[in-house]
Amino acid sequence: MPIVRTAVKSGTPKEIKEKIVYGIHNALISGIGMPKDELFNLVQDYDPDDFFYSRTFNGIARSDNVILVEITMRRGRSDAMKTALYAAIVDNLKRDANVEPRDVLIFMHENDHSDWSVGNGKFAMQIVQQRGTDH
Repeated sequence: MPIVRTAVKSGTPKEIKEKIVYGIHNALISGIGMPKDELFNLVQDYDPDDFFYSRTFNGIARSDNVILVEITMRRGRSDAMKTALYAAIVDNLKRDANVEPRDVLIFMHENDHSDWSVGNGKFAMQIVQQRGTDH
């Protein structure tokens, strides 16, 4: 169950935020086989005065509209899967939200089931891949 945090420039319209969220979500579904109901993405606005970044790092010309995507998920995906995931994210964001690929920074944290509790205060190892009864 990935947890995603997405930082967008303040003033980004709600409909664009939703397109960004679902662009990332759909890339996770197609790229790593994440179930459709595992949508957890906290979108945060940043003020341009509070986010300092290189506009030329690694030879990429970034604009004033950088989006930062932070994904935390269970360990175990190959570098090839991650590469495809990153490409799918930027492709989806370009197509659906008109976000330039050069403006998307993605980084990932990986951990194990023992590092999660996904509800009801239960240790995730006890409920891995089970569906809850709460509706």
